[in-house]
Amino acid sequence: MSLPEVLLWQRLRRRSAGVKFRRQHPFAGYVLDFYCPAFRLAVEVDGEAHDRGDRPLRDARRDAVLQANGLTILRIAAADVLRDPDAVADAVARTASPLHRPAGGPPPHAWHGEDLAGAA
Repeated sequence: MSLPEVLLWQRLRRRSAGVKFRRQHPFAGYVLDFYCPAFRLAVEVDGEAHDRGDRPLRDARRDAVLQANGLTILRIAAADVLRDPDAVADAVARTASPLHRPAGGPPPHAWHGEDLAGAA
């Protein structure tokens, strides 16, 4: 594992809060940097090499395969992890949290209890 991956892993494994991650998890012929099975979330830490040569195309193909298998992919720049690993780990944990998952429909209307102060 690269230094950014190690720093992120140290924080993800400490933040249990009911959300478990696996590191270096094999899936559909690929190895995911981190994987949260409960939310089918793949977390990839991308260094600058991901911007060179055919790597962007390879990453796009890989993402398409993973998404076709029902995974959500969260790509994080390695520089962001190096700059503030705690903030990145918090963002990853929020992404995997059931409290931060989008609901399946429109937001509630004010007359359904969201803003009772203005109701007559």
